[in-house]
Amino acid sequence: MRKIICIVILFIPCFTLVNAQKQPWSQRMAATAMNLWKDTSAARWSYEQGVVLQGIEQVWMQTGDKKYFKFIQNYMDALIGPDGSIKGYKKDDYTLDNVMCGRIALMLFNVTEKEKYYKAALHIREQLKDQPRTADGGFWHKKRYTGQMWLDGLYMAEPFYTEYAYTFHDDNAFNDIANQFILIEKHARDPKTGLLYHGWDATKKEQWADPKTGLSQNFWGRADGWYAMALVDVLDKFPTENSKRAELLAILNRLAIAIKKSQDPKTGLWYQILDKPTEAGNYPEASASCMFVYALAKAAREGYLPVSYLTVAQKGYQGVLDKFVETDGTGQVNLNGTVAVGGLGGKPYRDGSYNYYMREKVVKNDAKGIAAFILASVEIERLQNLSAGKGKTVLVDSYFNNEHRKDITGRTISYHYKWDEMTNNGFSTFGHIFNNYGFKTGTLYDAPTTQNLSKASVYIIVDPDIPAENPNTKYIEPVNIEAITSWVKTGGELVVLNNDTGNAEFTHLNKLLAKFGMQFNLDSRNHVQGTKFETGAIYIPQGNMIFKTAKKIYVKDIATLKVAPPAVSALTDKGDVIIAVAKYGKGTVFAVGDPWFYNEYTDGRKLPYDFQNFEAANDLVNWLSEQLPAK
Repeated sequence: MRKIICIVILFIPCFTLVNAQKQPWSQRMAATAMNLWKDTSAARWSYEQGVVLQGIEQVWMQTGDKKYFKFIQNYMDALIGPDGSIKGYKKDDYTLDNVMCGRIALMLFNVTEKEKYYKAALHIREQLKDQPRTADGGFWHKKRYTGQMWLDGLYMAEPFYTEYAYTFHDDNAFNDIANQFILIEKHARDPKTGLLYHGWDATKKEQWADPKTGLSQNFWGRADGWYAMALVDVLDKFPTENSKRAELLAILNRLAIAIKKSQDPKTGLWYQILDKPTEAGNYPEASASCMFVYALAKAAREGYLPVSYLTVAQKGYQGVLDKFVETDGTGQVNLNGTVAVGGLGGKPYRDGSYNYYMREKVVKNDAKGIAAFILASVEIERLQNLSAGKGKTVLVDSYFNNEHRKDITGRTISYHYKWDEMTNNGFSTFGHIFNNYGFKTGTLYDAPTTQNLSKASVYIIVDPDIPAENPNTKYIEPVNIEAITSWVKTGGELVVLNNDTGNAEFTHLNKLLAKFGMQFNLDSRNHVQGTKFETGAIYIPQGNMIFKTAKKIYVKDIATLKVAPPAVSALTDKGDVIIAVAKYGKGTVFAVGDPWFYNEYTDGRKLPYDFQNFEAANDLVNWLSEQLPAK
């Protein structure tokens, strides 16, 4: 018996190691980060840790695993007090490095709506209002660096500034944000290489600065990497109607050409000093290489750059895996090859010379390198299914479901089942999954017509309003039914996510569904009290037509369905039709009596681990992509 026990004990670590090695690289490196910086008593409000948390946030979005969110929240809660005060933060230092963590506070507010995170973000916004500037409006990198703009500062400040402006309706900020990029490109871009110098001194007095141009001497890889990441992150929330968006895209495209040219053709990597790969002592550097992979892959995925840049990014990523990534005997993934620091001026004085950059120490598991690797890995992993819905659009209805509330600023906003809504009520996780399959997400605020539906491949109607929820309730009328059915017949995919009796409109919705052989019953099952989640469980049988990976799902307070041809049951439980589908002309209809795919039950924060709603959402989007009419 003792021999058997010994064998089992020896087997467990080996089994764990094998399982860990099957995980995507983003999750494996996130595990390293969460191990290295698990001690919240040592938490610091620093850009290094902020960008690590940014990477872990992206892993959370990719997995729907609560452990990633909890790690982020626990870390930040060690720094942010109940009143929004920030441990270790000093506004009067006016350093852009301290702005970066504001992004994490914003994310936590957007998810939890806890006021302390809003107040923390407000402190950071107040700093930017008073941040010293150059004569033409550029932020100084730090108060003690008079008149200096560094490329690093664009990443530290502008994504937060953009996300804050987007979230809290600070519309006048966007021109200022764009001008930071316009100014640094004007002053620091080299017309010959297209690369940007690390820093620019408007006073032209620093020893590192050229007395005529104010520029530093070299193109430091990580500085251009920070700058590239800043551009692609800002574009996510920068208004499409703002004329300066086109300027940002032009800047990104010019930069991408330079990044591509400076990539080492043999290894796919980028050097510490970008334009001097053969100079004595120069070396491929991990963090810059990961940053360029992230920026190019994301920009190409989002359509900011031509799709051809994916090849550049993928080659760079393989180079990173080949040269810098290792797994130790415990199964922990480590990242080698990151230069610890790079700066200009200060004490001891950094003169910005080539020899200075070569002297800086290269280290293992540096936070900046690990963070950039996680971000790059997530972007490469997001390419796996990108072709499935490439060029297609999924529209969520905000006409039949159009509830309003006041946000923390007092502005009335449309909410409930919105793509960018990260609260329990939102569809941000669902939208992320659609994006992973190549779909663009949009919102239809008007009544559906054959014209506006023609722009979409998928149209989602979710939880139509009742007067108790929206005094200005709009019902699905015959003219809407005609438009929707005509669109489905030509190849559209209609997804109906209803609610149970008393919480949604049935009469008009059922008139639409009757066209496809479906009817919602005026009932409600799977009622759940408190945390008795098992009463909301439904088990999916082997071989289900839609759900290939999800085996156990959580669906509470659900209306069941009746089906007749052309509709069929896609999931039946205890004799009740839970999900129905139909083929109608060239199109497809999917219906379930619950909003189901909203964040509360897909982002992993609430449900026990044995429920697989996140996997079910992936299965559905994959199935919808497979139903798209052939070109």
